[in-house]
Amino acid sequence: MINFLSIVAMGFFLGMRHATDPDHVIAVSTIVSHQRKVGRAAWTGIFWGIGHTLTIFLVGALIILFGAVIPIRIGLSMEFSVGLMLVILGIMNISSFFRAIPVTQAAHAESAVVHSHAHGHGDYVHTHPHGHSPDSHPHNPDRTPVTFLDHLFGKIGLYQQVRPLVIGIVHGLAGSAAVALLVLTTIRNPRWAVAYLLVFGAGTVAGMMLITMSLASALNIMGRGSQTFSRRLGLASGLLSLVFGLVVAWQIGFDAGLFSAHPHWTPE
Repeated sequence: MINFLSIVAMGFFLGMRHATDPDHVIAVSTIVSHQRKVGRAAWTGIFWGIGHTLTIFLVGALIILFGAVIPIRIGLSMEFSVGLMLVILGIMNISSFFRAIPVTQAAHAESAVVHSHAHGHGDYVHTHPHGHSPDSHPHNPDRTPVTFLDHLFGKIGLYQQVRPLVIGIVHGLAGSAAVALLVLTTIRNPRWAVAYLLVFGAGTVAGMMLITMSLASALNIMGRGSQTFSRRLGLASGLLSLVFGLVVAWQIGFDAGLFSAHPHWTPE
């Protein structure tokens, strides 16, 4: 009984700590920076954690139960995919910022007054100059940067949760081998080891949910007096995601030798 409780406690709290890894927080911040509802932000964290747990469990179970060995290039490719994903998320947020920059327009006597203020399309908040005449809104409400994946998964009822789910799955690819190998060195019983993966995943879900809720709460408090705060936060998270993703991609692609004839990889 003591061993069981120890495994549960260790797995859950290590899973929560795992959720705070920099690449995880940076990735979800690119989504949460456009959200103001704490409840919806919590679901973002939950679905990220579910996607992460699915990959950790499937890959980890293959290693633990069947002794699967991940080839070096495949392992490096899984980690490289995280860097690539961070770059893409960063570019999407940066593009969102520049498309929303207010442009000074000359006033015309016969036209409505042109001005700008922050407004939202669902969870997407941005700013652009416009008037209030019927044809003055400069773009269709559906033509916003964060709808890229929405169009891709638009026919799925839970499409708003698909984005964090996919991000979580990719992140799970990068860490699954390391988690499984760590479990094998501490828990010899395969059934206990697989159970540990599930508890670890539950902790990751809980940890990421708390992180996304905290980010959304901070956004609400700090952005209450500034209409452009959400847009600037989106730019900051995009730049951070882009830089961090490029560093990860460079380390995996060149330092670790993914694109060379002699790659080397240590799961971590």
